[in-house]
Amino acid sequence: MSDRPEIGVLCLQTSFDKIPGHIRNPATFDFPVRYRVVEGATPQRLVREADPTLLEPFVTAARDLADAGVAGITGACGFLVLFQAELAAAVDVPLWSSSLVQLPMVHRMVGRTVGLLVADEQALTPRHLAAVGAQDVPVAVTGMAGQPEFREVMLEGRRDALDVDRLAAEVDERVDALAGAHRDLGALVVECTDLVPFAHRIQARLGLPVFDIVTLTTMAYATLTRRPYPAAGGARTSRSRAANSSGLPP
Repeated sequence: MSDRPEIGVLCLQTSFDKIPGHIRNPATFDFPVRYRVVEGATPQRLVREADPTLLEPFVTAARDLADAGVAGITGACGFLVLFQAELAAAVDVPLWSSSLVQLPMVHRMVGRTVGLLVADEQALTPRHLAAVGAQDVPVAVTGMAGQPEFREVMLEGRRDALDVDRLAAEVDERVDALAGAHRDLGALVVECTDLVPFAHRIQARLGLPVFDIVTLTTMAYATLTRRPYPAAGGARTSRSRAANSSGLPP
């Protein structure tokens, strides 16, 4: 049992393979995670139906994770962003429901249109962006719902075995189409947690910063586990004296 702080993850009810890079694969992180599956929270209900009755079970799950002592809580589906305000208010630890939380920050960083790679482009609405104050962020969106491997495994749950190479090719096709239609992209945010394992391929094709739920969770974990810097104390004093003797600022 690790004595390092844990991050809690609110999970949909899915059974397909979670490969390294997916938030539900513990090997993705170098810190401990605790998973909580919300029964009945299927991709159909959360992504395509935006079912408001899911809020209560997600709140219950978030409180269970907080009671278990996690340092922070995140989600395993970007469309959970609809409940960001309610979920964050329900617990006393930081909660970031979706990679979309990063959108305003990313836009400020690059000053240009931000690409979005989402599970279902038709299901993404202005409400999802407004939930994190990103309603005015210029975005260019592409979705995976029309891609057979993604649709059959992730959205419809027809089978558990994932053809990784087939899905990778589908991601490549969508990213290439997005880049071809929008030459002014400054960065890309991956909404769908299922696509994070392919972030390196996306970056290689775009040559741009790529943000996702793993980058956000890793950053948040760092803010929750600050440690003293090794240079504190004598070493720092020695460098300061050397800098002063050279006429440089310490």
